[in-house]
Amino acid sequence: MNIAYFLLPKSRVAYLYDDYTVRQGLEKMRYHGYAAIPVISRDGKYVGTVSEGDFLWCLLSDEGGKHSTRSLKELEKLRVSDILCEDEEPPVRITVSMEELLSSAMNQNFVPVVDDLGNFTGIITRKDIIRYFSEQRESGGVSMRMRKIV
Repeated sequence: MNIAYFLLPKSRVAYLYDDYTVRQGLEKMRYHGYAAIPVISRDGKYVGTVSEGDFLWCLLSDEGGKHSTRSLKELEKLRVSDILCEDEEPPVRITVSMEELLSSAMNQNFVPVVDDLGNFTGIITRKDIIRYFSEQRESGGVSMRMRKIV
């Protein structure tokens, strides 16, 4: 199965640019109501995924061993790229198998998809992946190996 069938293209996906301020990123996430959102560079390269937790830890400052919260003014100085954690779940290419896609979706709400040059092309939601395997299971098309996972 070609995963392009499930791809939600970049033009229909909310994302942040890595040079947005933390405040801009928070506002966009709040507007869309997402728990996580892809981050790309201005030239279209996938940079990572930022989550609500990343923003929360950014809001809580720990300077000099003293816990405090940052002001909105301080959030204007920080960029989204400053709060990105190392991406534990790398993006996939359009040529990935459905089984590999399922494995990638285990720990995230969506799987980012990039082209051969690392340009962000869109996402595949975990919901669509689960729906595919559920339909395959009902129709008897899931292998024994996949039945253990699903």
